[in-house]
Amino acid sequence: MLVASSAGTVAVALPAFLTGALAVQIRDSLHFGPGALGLIVAFYYVGAASASVPLGRLVESLGALRVMRFASLASAVVLEGLAWTTTAPALLAVWLVLAGIASAGMQPAANQYMVRRLPVGRQGLAFGLKQSAVPLTATIAGLSVPAVALTLGWRFAFALAGAFAMVVASTLPRPSRTRSEQRAAALAERNVRADGTRSGSLWVLAVGFGLGIASAGALTAFLASSVVAAGMGRAAAGLLVAMGGLAAIAGRVASGWMADRRSGGHLRAVAVMLAVGAAAYVALAVVSYQKLAALVIPVVVVVFSVGWGWNGLFNFAVIDLYRDRPAWATGITQTGGRMGGVVGPFVFGQIANHASYGAAWLALAAACAVAALITIGVASRKQRGDRLPGVPVAGRGLHRP
Repeated sequence: MLVASSAGTVAVALPAFLTGALAVQIRDSLHFGPGALGLIVAFYYVGAASASVPLGRLVESLGALRVMRFASLASAVVLEGLAWTTTAPALLAVWLVLAGIASAGMQPAANQYMVRRLPVGRQGLAFGLKQSAVPLTATIAGLSVPAVALTLGWRFAFALAGAFAMVVASTLPRPSRTRSEQRAAALAERNVRADGTRSGSLWVLAVGFGLGIASAGALTAFLASSVVAAGMGRAAAGLLVAMGGLAAIAGRVASGWMADRRSGGHLRAVAVMLAVGAAAYVALAVVSYQKLAALVIPVVVVVFSVGWGWNGLFNFAVIDLYRDRPAWATGITQTGGRMGGVVGPFVFGQIANHASYGAAWLALAAACAVAALITIGVASRKQRGDRLPGVPVAGRGLHRP
């Protein structure tokens, strides 16, 4: 189940991450600048944000595996469309909207699939591993630059990714539900109807999540372009993105492993990681502005491993509060994340276009710092014992002993 969830997550994330990693080649081919790139990548998150809540509800009623299969098939179609029909920036944006919708279905579906089938004491690590599929996608995208894009062309990289997504869709387990899962689905549907207007804490967390994802989305979309502008070669920039993806995997796995050894405090841990990430973005701004090539690698390792390594832990913290309807809950928080993905690349691109990459990295640092403050605020409220709106009493105290 972990392999299926991770493979599906990779399949739907590939369109956006390949666009970021191959941005230099795509921009040369389609003739647009960094400001337009930010707007185009934002369309992926527009599609995802618009579909996250309705698809989260759909998962609760149709079941996780059905939605996962559909999302993987949709991503395969999108990737092949990106490969063979993209002749203008507008077409690239259209395909990325559809890719975002596929991603909006996959995330809550994979979350529900795992939380319903894994023992509680191993879910922190499992969610860290599952969310590692996202930076793994960044690694794959980065490696595709020297391996495929600079030899066969960027279109072949999308075509190969589309073939992978088709394989994922064809190898997912057949949809079926145990009796316990059917009862859980019925309970979730009732709770979603009952709590649909009492989800204030989730929307607050969604804002913090959105600010954090705004930083991460811009990071993956613009790191390659930023370091190339600072004097790094294109192949080396692709390898740097790949290395950053590996660092983010390590951060997510480590934070998930530690979560299984705590009795709570997951949101506080997320806030700490966001604060460290903000400091790392400041360092990246200095490195970019001063063109300190010798410091690029260690700064990128920190910004990816900590500043982007909190994602899996955040999802686990939310699901730990809403175990009876995880797809609905993460559908709401993912809406904030997707909106952050809209704003982050767009704003970064505009700042980079009109000021500098260094100034743009500082803006991401500010967003990450505010996200840390919001998350620690919600965590502190929970620590004081206040009941979070929309969280049933039965959903509390489900931490492992």
